[in-house]
Amino acid sequence: MTAAAALPVSGSVLLAARPAAMAARDLEILTVSDSSVAVSWTTGAFDAIGRWWPVETDTELLLGPADSPRSLPVVHVDPTPTAFHYAEVSGLEPGRRYTLEARSGGVPAVAGSPLARWSAEHRLEFRTLTPPPGRLLRTIALANDVHYGEEVSGQITAALPTGVRQEPGMAPYPQVMLDALLADVRAPDRAVDHLVLAGDLTSDGTPRESAALRRRLDRWGEFGREVLVCRGNHDRPRAGLTWQSGARLAGSNHFDCWGPHFLPRQRLRDHDLGGLRVIGLDTTELDAAGGTIAPGQLAGLGSMLRAEPDRPTLIFGHHPVTGESARTNFGGPRFVLDRRDAAELHRLYARAPGVFLHHSGHTHRNKRTRPDTDIRVEFLEVASIKEYPAGYALLRLYEGGYMITFHTVRGADAQRWSARTRSQLFGLLRRYSLGSPADRNHVVRRDLTGLAPAITASRGRRAPRRAESETKRGPRGAEASDLAGWWS
Repeated sequence: MTAAAALPVSGSVLLAARPAAMAARDLEILTVSDSSVAVSWTTGAFDAIGRWWPVETDTELLLGPADSPRSLPVVHVDPTPTAFHYAEVSGLEPGRRYTLEARSGGVPAVAGSPLARWSAEHRLEFRTLTPPPGRLLRTIALANDVHYGEEVSGQITAALPTGVRQEPGMAPYPQVMLDALLADVRAPDRAVDHLVLAGDLTSDGTPRESAALRRRLDRWGEFGREVLVCRGNHDRPRAGLTWQSGARLAGSNHFDCWGPHFLPRQRLRDHDLGGLRVIGLDTTELDAAGGTIAPGQLAGLGSMLRAEPDRPTLIFGHHPVTGESARTNFGGPRFVLDRRDAAELHRLYARAPGVFLHHSGHTHRNKRTRPDTDIRVEFLEVASIKEYPAGYALLRLYEGGYMITFHTVRGADAQRWSARTRSQLFGLLRRYSLGSPADRNHVVRRDLTGLAPAITASRGRRAPRRAESETKRGPRGAEASDLAGWWS
């Protein structure tokens, strides 16, 4: 085991090394699907004055059914030294309870928060999901808050040392995290058909940020079919010399540099994905972080929903909608969608039973919130890509409903950055952003039998699902075990 560069203290990075007894902490059961689990933790040591220093060592996971009399077998081993550990195991049985133990250098990992003794991490157990009935039809990745071009993450004001900067010699962190996202959702074990990005794709909506981001997305997939986007408040038109090469808004001194590369301001966009209707909303104001929807956009949405009220529909926009979100987010009630516009969305959804999910970003957290009225719509906020917990949600559509699972991006540089940004918001980011296991991973029954299976453009057929017996590799090349058939 070797001591490595330290995590940030007040936004800086300590580079000297100190010998100390190693601890394994911050254990998190991140993803639980019907057949897999993903776990992460960190290793390090405290020096004489209480500073935490990462320590690089191996990664080992033991896992087995909770009702098995056998000792837990080792199911994942990676000898590559790292201080930021990730293990993913597939081949589990749906609806079954499992027990695990994560170890590095022979030291068992423990959960990071002593306030959550009831958590799955402290119990070291979890139950896999039971998928909806019927065939898997398509998989959509839901992501948001890339902040491409940003240089300081989590800075509340310039006067407070809450921000975290990238380490010297490393690529800018928004680039690291975006590239990790695009690589992750192209991996065979994710099998993503479409990528939905719900706003704040850039830091300031400048010409350079917007053009560079569009080039990266175009390399991943076809815009408007495989890549679907909407605008966030960071992408809004601005006033000032930096933005004057953009399109000037009528009657305003604001210039839109993001729109020419993506979509016009306050314009909704609908997409047909094999019968699934996906609608992107622009919920941005001109000079505020909060959200609004222009009357013309609401009228267009109402016309679409009235024309086919029962058609399965996914809607996404940057700002969260519900009153519960307004009350519980760190930014306060004015940080989310305007309450009158939110009420109108609820009225439209009540008359369109085909609407089943509304995805938003902005709050940088994983959270499901209750509708303000009695409608069968899930309102889902997904954590940001650009900082801890640095992930996205997979929406898997079946004939009998859908399954949501949250995944952190894989890759050593991305995992290192995610671990460093846990210190944001005076250390409160972990409890706020990760969300509960049920927020991150859950199943909803709905009738989606009218949807067509996804088609791969390159082969003209549905992309095959990964075989249960296939061995896959983790972020550092380690083999992640498949456990199908290991236990009776």
